[in-house]
Amino acid sequence: MPKTEPSMDMWLAEAKASENASKCGMFLTHNGVVRETAKAQVREGKDMPAVRQVEFSYDAAGLEAAVAEALTWDGVYYVRVWLNEGALEVGDSLMYVLIGADIRPRCVDALTRLVGHIKNDLVVEHEVYA
Repeated sequence: MPKTEPSMDMWLAEAKASENASKCGMFLTHNGVVRETAKAQVREGKDMPAVRQVEFSYDAAGLEAAVAEALTWDGVYYVRVWLNEGALEVGDSLMYVLIGADIRPRCVDALTRLVGHIKNDLVVEHEVYA
């Protein structure tokens, strides 16, 4: 059963009240969502049936380490991540990521780098087709 999604408004309010908030000139969020177009179709152009569901899991210890590492990157002062799990339907959220950094380039790069690491190394996604 999917987890209850966090409130991004609450997350942002908490981030802006955090001890390092005054060092952050930007906060960026990412919300990964289950889509009906198969990964192989989007990335490789393969003709695929529609996705009906995604079975989603992740490495919790690896995620904790990834968040700790991201907080060591230049200019990054706030990181928060939530990952869903279980059998997820099209439109369900897979993840939320919030990054706070001093300047835009570092914030954009950190978000891209962290989400890429999570997607490539820490999650298991199995698409179930219609």
